[in-house]
Amino acid sequence: MRVLLRAEMDTDKANDAVRNGTLGKLMQEAMEQIKPEAAYFTADNGHRCAYFVFDMQDSSQMPVISEPFFQNLGAQVSYTPVMNPDDVQKGLSQLGR
Repeated sequence: MRVLLRAEMDTDKANDAVRNGTLGKLMQEAMEQIKPEAAYFTADNGHRCAYFVFDMQDSSQMPVISEPFFQNLGAQVSYTPVMNPDDVQKGLSQLGR
């Protein structure tokens, strides 16, 4: 299932990761692990945020994906099912008319 992972990082922990040079490494490791079709980095709610769109094969992947964000960055992590335009069209085609 295609999902959007949002990781909102604790400012102090993320600042430490920037200062000690580990933030880039953590993001690279996350990207290598989940192989996102898209990845975006921004500020949201006054915090650093990372957004990844990827195919989650099984919900049992959630702990292994989330824990580095929790443990290293004090992040709040959320997963949201998402669709691309093809998925929307496929879903709409299955509606009874």
